[in-house]
Amino acid sequence: MSELFVYFSIISGLIMGSIVYFIRMKSTKKPMSIRKIVLPPIMMSTGALMYIYEPFRLSPLEILESIVLGLVFSVILIVTTKFEVRDDDIYLIQNKLFPIILVSLLVIRTVIKWLLSETFDPMTLAGMFFLVGFSMIVPWRISMYFKYQNLKDKFY
Repeated sequence: MSELFVYFSIISGLIMGSIVYFIRMKSTKKPMSIRKIVLPPIMMSTGALMYIYEPFRLSPLEILESIVLGLVFSVILIVTTKFEVRDDDIYLIQNKLFPIILVSLLVIRTVIKWLLSETFDPMTLAGMFFLVGFSMIVPWRISMYFKYQNLKDKFY
């Protein structure tokens, strides 16, 4: 059962990564807004309700490891996310490296999950990787917010 859970979580992670890729590519064609930057982490934060259920709870060391890994991953996204002004609106710049970065992060995440699946309970692993994702998206979106605001203040 736990091996099936790991396979399911890896496949669902790959599907979600593909969805993120297509959403991101589509978003470069539409103007950016504060709402589009802030909503994803807020919506993702509801996933933290999983920690109410005992098997998903993490030890302090697992929390630290997950947050550090998420922060490391976020640096890559922060560095490669840029905005531009077009037609009096602010747009995300379509980065040619983004597909490679996304696939690389997914592969690294999958390999780590696969290796840790032998050591950790599947629910603990799910809790850890939720925290990795959340620790990655929050700093990235905060950085996006400040980049957006700086560009907005500069041109408007």
